Amino acid sequence: CAAPTGRAQARGGSHCKGTGMHTTLIDPLVLAKILHTPAVRVFDVRHDLAHHGAGREEYRRARIPGAIFLDVENELSGTRTSNNGRHPLPEREDFHRLMVAAGVGPETQVVAYDAHGGAMAARLWWMLRWLGHARVAVLDGGWQAWLAAGLEVDDTPLGEERALPGAVSPPLALGTPLVGMVSTADVLANLDAARFVVVDARASARYRGETEPLDPVAGHIPGALNRPHTGNLDADGRFKPAATLATEFAALLGERPAAEVVHQCGTIMKSADITQACHNLLAMEHAGLSGSRLYPGSWSEWCSDPVRPVA
Repeated sequence: CAAPTGRAQARGGSHCKGTGMHTTLIDPLVLAKILHTPAVRVFDVRHDLAHHGAGREEYRRARIPGAIFLDVENELSGTRTSNNGRHPLPEREDFHRLMVAAGVGPETQVVAYDAHGGAMAARLWWMLRWLGHARVAVLDGGWQAWLAAGLEVDDTPLGEERALPGAVSPPLALGTPLVGMVSTADVLANLDAARFVVVDARASARYRGETEPLDPVAGHIPGALNRPHTGNLDADGRFKPAATLATEFAALLGERPAAEVVHQCGTIMKSADITQACHNLLAMEHAGLSGSRLYPGSWSEWCSDPVRPVA
């Protein structure tokens, strides 16, 4: 693919690898150039925890042309129990079937966008890598950046029904995951073993236990470091340059390699305070710090059992 220019070049935003392959972020102007090619599939994952239907309503009013809406609460989350957190991962096979039905194939370039700095889009980015699909990127700056650039918008009102485009040939295979994760048992054992460091993506006040808007317990996992996901963004809602992010994560992690880093959040998702572990993981990948892992259960799962220690 053509070398990025201008803002995309300065931020490393297009992240072209190989032949037209975008694997972390994609600049709105770059997406606009390839939007109508058959190999591109765009997903709209706008969401608001306080109003679960808000994202779908916004999508029905206006969207990037050809974008398919995915529901964070249902399609990107699994069945909830009393102790597996607010937004557990769905079964891998179920999510794979959804992506096949949405027309994702092995050569499909997937782009995800939201309206909240990329937090929800980063979840979809991680989940596709979980299926083994590398050709997935988050739209840098999301819906707001697309509008600010004056790019094409489809504002034809949509009804309730949604028909997925159907599988392409060949369909996406269920491959070897390109990402790693740890369980609650792993995190509990790590309190003594210290084989990895946990990075908490929640707002600092929640990390310190000064406030807790959703969970029954305030505080953090003992030994966890704090990196609010909003620190990955500039004032305009775009990701900071890769070199800046690399410097900031190095200051936080010291000499620890990315392979010894595990990300967690709350899984709170609302417009005022979106804190997503996948956002930090994406930022590290964007900065060239590959190999960190995810704790999907995060704080909402950790604090559901009073036996687990809290700092």
